[in-house]
Amino acid sequence: MGTGIVSVLLYSIPFQAHWLRILSSIVFVANIALFALVFGASALRYALYPCTWTLMVHHPVQSLFLGTAPMGFATLINSFVALCIQHGQWGPWAQTFAWTMWWIDVAASVATCIGMPFMIMSAHKTSLQTLTAAWLLPIVAPIVASASGAVVASELTDPQHALWTIVVSYVLWGVGVPLAMVILVMYFHRLAMHKLPPREVIVSVFLPLGPLGQGGFGIQKLGAEAMRVFPRTGTLHPLAGDVLYVAGLGVALVLWGFGLVWLFFAVGSISGSKFPFNMGWWGFTFPLGVYALSTITIGEELPSLFFRVLGTVFAVCVILLWMVVVAGTAKRLPSGRMFDAPCLRTAGEPTAKELAIMKRDEENQQSEDQTCGFAQP
Repeated sequence: MGTGIVSVLLYSIPFQAHWLRILSSIVFVANIALFALVFGASALRYALYPCTWTLMVHHPVQSLFLGTAPMGFATLINSFVALCIQHGQWGPWAQTFAWTMWWIDVAASVATCIGMPFMIMSAHKTSLQTLTAAWLLPIVAPIVASASGAVVASELTDPQHALWTIVVSYVLWGVGVPLAMVILVMYFHRLAMHKLPPREVIVSVFLPLGPLGQGGFGIQKLGAEAMRVFPRTGTLHPLAGDVLYVAGLGVALVLWGFGLVWLFFAVGSISGSKFPFNMGWWGFTFPLGVYALSTITIGEELPSLFFRVLGTVFAVCVILLWMVVVAGTAKRLPSGRMFDAPCLRTAGEPTAKELAIMKRDEENQQSEDQTCGFAQP
């Protein structure tokens, strides 16, 4: 996700140069390799050790990161559309390929967004004090898929296909954004009642920027595509697309302003904290990246030099931060201490129910031994 959003930002910066597009292509290729490696290793792990899947799904924290898979895949789709279709001019087959990949991403996003909250309700043991912003991860997945749908629809030559994509994307936006707002209310209540998270997971305070930034970017792009496609397909009123476009920009500004509040909370939270480098540092990149992307898009649509410059500043900060995190990860990677599977810490240990049964059987056995005169000292 973090590497993918850097590739997207490099070709989205308003003040473009040819070398930025070359860098974006390099990062895009690197992200393809990274995604294939991580996804392949994960699939192999669960295929060889099926029990680890059950342990992971029932873990109250690690299971939430399932949402990162479709989100990371969506960044590949966006970069493919921009670099290979818009500027590479790869032809109709590339449009079909991108559209197919998007539908796969939609299915994975919806399954994650609906499945994980249900697991939280039915199987996980949670409390308000242990709630973190990681609860947003499965919820953000359909919001990211919605924004990707707008990007894919912009390159579809068939108006009906583009219309289906836009309508489904609006539904995905409606699935993710309101639910994310519910989680944000709960998370704000948790911060107010139980203070900031532990320093090991303090970086998670940046995660609320994800649904707000991506939601703002997506609703703007969907409005622009609705304004283009609706008149061509005779959908609703002739002015329906224009209304959605204007409304989308207004909603994006509201979400951007709300994100500004959470950005202040996040920066204030880490300003006085000393926290160790770990995989959680990757939580900086994607939320800040999509917030920068939303800022850039607002600057293009208004148009506003202020938002374009501010978005560029945000984008440069994200790229520099990504370089720091990549360097830190590469430095600590050979030691093997960068990766951790919390769900495996208790693997092989008896559960509370199993311990109770063992204790009961032991007491029954001692009672029988005493009755028969074979009690052990």
